[in-house]
Amino acid sequence: MSSRAYDALVLDLDGTLLDDAGRVRPRSRAALQAARAAGVRVLVATGRSSLSAHDVLVELDLDLPAIVFNGAGLYCPKKKRLLEERVLGNRSVARVLAYARERDLLTVIMRSEDKLATEPHDEEERTALAWMSGLKLVERDELDGAEYVIRVSLFSRDHGDSARFAREVEAAVDGPCYITDFPLNVLPHHRESRLDVIDLHPPCLGKAEALRFLAEEHGIPPERVVAVGDATNDVPMFEAAGLSVCMSTGMEEARRVARRVIGSNEADSIAELVEELFLAPHGSAAGR
Repeated sequence: MSSRAYDALVLDLDGTLLDDAGRVRPRSRAALQAARAAGVRVLVATGRSSLSAHDVLVELDLDLPAIVFNGAGLYCPKKKRLLEERVLGNRSVARVLAYARERDLLTVIMRSEDKLATEPHDEEERTALAWMSGLKLVERDELDGAEYVIRVSLFSRDHGDSARFAREVEAAVDGPCYITDFPLNVLPHHRESRLDVIDLHPPCLGKAEALRFLAEEHGIPPERVVAVGDATNDVPMFEAAGLSVCMSTGMEEARRVARRVIGSNEADSIAELVEELFLAPHGSAAGR
């Protein structure tokens, strides 16, 4: 019987496993492969779309599929397809698009195979879209009637607070949905941005879907899972996991919820955590 206190590890990508240049540090990659070889279930849970996450997931070469779209999808990079997919109701999509049209907001809709965006108004908005993979710019009218939408993202510089922005969108949609919000400047490539972002998804558990998957498919209860992240969209999995860990460079709201805070994503913090909890003899007891 394993002496580990935990049997599974759920990792966010941006700001957590990836450094600010979007790379996996070599020591972290080696530690994850060693943990995997030791029988630890390692799973990625990211806000990225399947298109955006694919290359990183291929590089990691993990056994398990990844939670993508903040919990709205379960993606297998080996099969290059979503194994689970939730989509927004047509009424919710129509209402959020009407809200965006009225305010002339930069709008992106994401489906399993494509991303469509309205034309940016200025250089700041063009920069906001620059890191989105597989994006096609279209006229706003072309978004109307879109089906099988997994996410709608809106960008605003008028609200001054992403949480306020999210509440306003939630009221406008007035239907079942899951909303995440953040100031764009929390991302490494957008430190100077004034934009706030909301992502509208179909109802789900957020990144806590990772713990649901581990319990249903692998019999690992939430109390045996370590969840590591850096942002407010990681809070659902922090609240469900046996041990929640936030990066020191993470958002204040996430640090407050986490039971433990470790170093920066620019250092070997993830490798050190994995080595302590999963690879050192009896080391996991320190995380309890």
